[in-house]
Amino acid sequence: MVHSEAKFQIGQVVKHRLFPFRGVIFDVDPVFNNTEEWWLAIPEHLRPRKDQPFYHLLAENDETEYEAYVSEQNLLIDETGNPVRHPQVKEMFGDLKDGLYAILPGSAH
Repeated sequence: MVHSEAKFQIGQVVKHRLFPFRGVIFDVDPVFNNTEEWWLAIPEHLRPRKDQPFYHLLAENDETEYEAYVSEQNLLIDETGNPVRHPQVKEMFGDLKDGLYAILPGSAH
C-alpha cells in the first residue's frame, strides 16, 4: 500500500463531497483501518480506495449528530465558518477560528 500525507488536520471542519453532512476531524488513520465488513457495505461504485488517509469525524446532518469514518477523497473543506454542534466537540476542542478548532490539552489522539 502507498502511504500518503494527510491533506486535512485534527480540528479542521470538513464536509462530505457526496452526502449532506459535515464535521470536525478528531483522529486520522494514514490508511484504511476499519473492518472489511464496513468497507464491503459501501456500494462498489462509491467504495473508496484503502491506500489513503481516513478521518474520524464528530459529524452532523440536519437530523442528528454521530461519528463518521470518511476517506480523504470524499472530504472537502467546510467554508461556512459555522461551529459543529456535536456534543463532544466541547470535550475535545476549544475555540473555532477560520475553520479550525483549537485542540484542548490532553485530548489529542
